[in-house]
Amino acid sequence: MRPHSLADLDAFLSVARHRSFRRAARDRGVSASTLSQAVRDLEEAIGIRLLHRTTRSVTPTEAGQRLIDSLSPAMDAVTQALDGLNDYRDSTFGTLRLNVPSIVARTVLPDLLAPFLTAHPGIRLDVEDNNALVDIFAAGFDAGVRYEEALAQDMVALPIGPRMQRYILAAAPSHIAQHGMPQHPTDLLSRPCLRHRFHDAGPLAWEFERRGEVLKLHPEGPLISSNTPLLLRAALDGLGWIYTFEDLLADHFAAGTLVPALPDWSLSFSGPFLYYSSRRHVPGPLRALVGWLRSHGS
Repeated sequence: MRPHSLADLDAFLSVARHRSFRRAARDRGVSASTLSQAVRDLEEAIGIRLLHRTTRSVTPTEAGQRLIDSLSPAMDAVTQALDGLNDYRDSTFGTLRLNVPSIVARTVLPDLLAPFLTAHPGIRLDVEDNNALVDIFAAGFDAGVRYEEALAQDMVALPIGPRMQRYILAAAPSHIAQHGMPQHPTDLLSRPCLRHRFHDAGPLAWEFERRGEVLKLHPEGPLISSNTPLLLRAALDGLGWIYTFEDLLADHFAAGTLVPALPDWSLSFSGPFLYYSSRRHVPGPLRALVGWLRSHGS
């Protein structure tokens, strides 16, 4: 095979892992056409079709899957060997890819980015804001951030950000003036509410808790969305009640543009965790982040 075919093999693995030329190209910082040409060159060199391509999907052929199974450990070993060279540098180099929920991207990461990247100038952080519960490793991420109930059992989990958070109910003063202040969570069943949903699920139930009593409600309202800023804007415009992270609403409470309600019913829960596989080689940039978080008490 040609001397540069190792790059073609790596391109093929990336496309197969992402099941998409576009996503693989975004991950690698190249064009989709560059990856497409690399895979075509590889298929022509070995005389075997490796990927089924349609306008909607990219999947390995039987031969392609066999090549993936054989190549993946070898390519991981190459990555590990190159990563080991970080031990000979004064600081760690490389890209760290993280998949995080929107709330973490907005309220946790901003306080961590500057001190971490200043301490590790050779690291490039690539963060995807995504609320869907994707398989982050199949999608090419080094680690992710999730809340405790969504963590898999075989993951290493490290606290990141505040250790306790809570949801709080709120509405604009104009909305309260028109519809009144709820005295009990069940009052929301007859009031306009702004509902959040994940990309891959229906609207989330609103869960309230007070002294051991738990209520799960499905109120109705004029807007359902997976986009939190859109829901927040609707609440500020007086369209209904929003029930979300207190961290997102604190500035609006201080400004008086939103008013909290039913604080004794607010649901509290443990803060987010950085997680990564215990069965994989931990790349240098991720080791650096883990060490930095532990040393800074996150």
